[in-house]
Amino acid sequence: MICFVATPIGNLKDITLRALEALRAADVIFCEDTRHTLGLLNAYEIRKPLLSCHKFNEREAAEKMLALSREGKNVCVVSDAGMPVVSDPGREVCAVLKAAGEAYTVLPGANAALSALVLSAFPAERFTFVGFLPEKKRDRREVLERYAPSRETLLFHCAPQDVDAYVAEMYAVFGERRACAVREITKLHEESTEFLLSEGLAGEKRGEYVLVVMGAEARENPLNALTPREHVLAYLREGLDKKEALKRAARDRGVSKSELYKETLDL
Repeated sequence: MICFVATPIGNLKDITLRALEALRAADVIFCEDTRHTLGLLNAYEIRKPLLSCHKFNEREAAEKMLALSREGKNVCVVSDAGMPVVSDPGREVCAVLKAAGEAYTVLPGANAALSALVLSAFPAERFTFVGFLPEKKRDRREVLERYAPSRETLLFHCAPQDVDAYVAEMYAVFGERRACAVREITKLHEESTEFLLSEGLAGEKRGEYVLVVMGAEARENPLNALTPREHVLAYLREGLDKKEALKRAARDRGVSKSELYKETLDL
């Protein structure tokens, strides 16, 4: 069996009992950085063979995992911190295993983005995890513009040296919004600092950050002032077919399509 195992994001005590059981039962552990994982294993007196699985050798590592699993070996996959695959190596491994029909499972655990969301006290009913932004400025701008209209709270992973650039670009695209920078999650010097995008985050930047940004404010759609029939008709006049017009009008008004359909039977 192949297990993707979440590991602590800071405090080593945040390892789960299931994770420890799986690591102790493993015949081999694939990890992002063998030196980093060795520190975790040493803390719990676990001695296992370690093999690398990072962004430069994922497919090769996946083939090794597949072969070992088919030999009846227990294989664990970990990243340096948190959940493998999420902003870490492992996605290509999952794709290879799925394509080969090989079963695997996941052992959940610590998560930086969700912890930061709670620490920020920002709306958590709905949120969007964006993760790390692209390295190229043009690509970063494109991603930010895609999420600019989103009304959900936005979560970004960010290295300390990129914080100022990220925040400046967010302000350029999003305009003024409240944000919260969370760092050193689960560690002794954990911090959650709220700020305005226009002002930026003050102070020296140290450690890995999660930037939590408020979603866009709701804007009243002028079409909502129309009757339901006129609302759908307005979209039909734009060239949409009736199905799409009903879908958009229902989304605008926060009602079901069926509720509008009965009022527009003759359109």
